[in-house]
Amino acid sequence: MTLAVDANVFPTRRPPSTTAAAGFRRQVRRSTRETARRINSYLRVAGTLAASVFWGLQAHAADVDVAVVFAVDFSSSIDPEIADLQREGHAAALTSPEIIAAITRNYVGCISVAYFEWSSPGHTRIVLPWTSICGLEDARAAASVISKKGDTGFTRRGRRGTSVSSAIDVGSLLLDQFPGKAAKKVIDISSNGENNDGLPVQPSRLNAIAKGYTINAIAIPTQDENPDQPLASYFAKSVIGGSQAFVITPKGPNDYAIALRRKLVTEVSMDVGRQFPPPADDRTSSQ
Repeated sequence: MTLAVDANVFPTRRPPSTTAAAGFRRQVRRSTRETARRINSYLRVAGTLAASVFWGLQAHAADVDVAVVFAVDFSSSIDPEIADLQREGHAAALTSPEIIAAITRNYVGCISVAYFEWSSPGHTRIVLPWTSICGLEDARAAASVISKKGDTGFTRRGRRGTSVSSAIDVGSLLLDQFPGKAAKKVIDISSNGENNDGLPVQPSRLNAIAKGYTINAIAIPTQDENPDQPLASYFAKSVIGGSQAFVITPKGPNDYAIALRRKLVTEVSMDVGRQFPPPADDRTSSQ
């Protein structure tokens, strides 16, 4: 690359070759800093998961039809009402007749689920390690752990922002470490906000998709949401991806459990023809 400099503009300054070299060095430093940021973020994620290895090894997981990671937002914007919607909504969905029926009519007749909560980089908490669900009894046991140990929204100090990129990275690592075989692997994100902390979403998203993972989402609308820029549109454009990926949004607090149940039926069903399609107002993507 040739860098042209007008000597009248920069009299007695460094020669062009020196200026070009300095610019190159600045680019290298910026690239190095960005790489270091991503490595540090990855190490924080890996450290969080390593802390839960002992518990994770106790989980029951084997060959299943679908492995689903529930990545649930517990950032500072999650108040007790939304926390209850997420915690109890997932517990209720897992034990619903629709989900049990969808699981049992699959090929193996079992799925495996893990449930973790996330906020800013390095702030991740695994609530339920990999656990196989092959029927109602298994589902009730998993739901009980989520209901009892999941976030209540009352202690929000220190959780800071919303790092969707970290949520995807942790979900990907959990799927990497899945101790069995699964025909389909899904990262299931529940959140009420866009990525506003940590690294950009796109590299994490593309990395998960490249591994064959599907990223779906349930976007929880806020009271001050801009109707011209709904959160569901952001998730559809910037977050979800992979085979038959989709985002769904509840119309209100009473609709969250219904929307989540409909979403999970679609995720855990291997027989595409028997899935319940999302309604027309849901945003979908197959990227």
